[in-house]
Amino acid sequence: MEPGNDTQISEFLLLGFSQEPGLQPFLFGLFLSMYLVTVLGNLLIILATISDSHLHTPMYFFLSNLSFADICVTSTTIPKMLMNIQTQNKVITYTACLMQMYFFILFAGFENFLLAVMAYDRFVAICHPLHYMVIMNPHLCGLLVLASWTMSALYSLLQILMVVRLSFCTALEIPHFFCELNQVIQLACSDSFLNHMVIYFTVALLGGGPLTGILYSYSKIISSIHAISSAQGKYKAFSTSASHLSVVSLFYGAILGVYLSSAATRNSHSSATASVMYTVVTPMLNPFIYSLRNKDIKRALGIHLLWGTMKGQFFKKCP
Repeated sequence: MEPGNDTQISEFLLLGFSQEPGLQPFLFGLFLSMYLVTVLGNLLIILATISDSHLHTPMYFFLSNLSFADICVTSTTIPKMLMNIQTQNKVITYTACLMQMYFFILFAGFENFLLAVMAYDRFVAICHPLHYMVIMNPHLCGLLVLASWTMSALYSLLQILMVVRLSFCTALEIPHFFCELNQVIQLACSDSFLNHMVIYFTVALLGGGPLTGILYSYSKIISSIHAISSAQGKYKAFSTSASHLSVVSLFYGAILGVYLSSAATRNSHSSATASVMYTVVTPMLNPFIYSLRNKDIKRALGIHLLWGTMKGQFFKKCP
């Protein structure tokens, strides 16, 4: 590749976590295990919500969409990283890098909007229980999910179009395990001031808006729970929202922790390590949070596991 600016670059290098050859088998096994647990756990949540008629409610409809987004987020980044470790080839083409950025922002943005939708669902269920099924009708639920996908797709497209306008130098090494937007912009030779301004503005608007809605919803939920006279009623009302509140805290806490740590250390490799929290760990833990704290999910999963065991025993006995 010739030195100087090159707007027609063909590839980047993903440096990953470590250059030490001895660590590569450990990293491959660790992330393969986490990826399989994430996919299997979220698939079980989706299967339970689809097949169990008792879970055909707005809350579980949104939960199945969240599980789908979790699978997609990890599938956008981890398989490529595993392939790079296995083949000992860190190259990712320019087009593949743009596609990875687009889909990662798409699915992560969808999760951001969906968590706000789920908070609104819990707000209506606890603060207006008598009108819950009227307000949260299937038509509105579908529109809320469609709106979340649409806003996320437009935001992702905007960020990619802003990256395409940049020109890049010969230093094309990304100190990360995937094409993270900020890391790619930092490699640009051309002026990236507008890119950073667009990122700050859209994150403040599209990230701060849903977060504000979540905080408002839970302030009303807490007020409603506090007004309930019986301790059992308070526990029942709070338990329906505890899982979602845990996921929200994990999602936004992980993102905030990553960016605070990266701003403090200014170390790209430390940022890559910290970003594992919201790209891998959070999607992996979400199914456990919902299945361990939710009796309906545990019952549905238990029925499927029992049915699978019984069917396996039946076919084993057949000649």
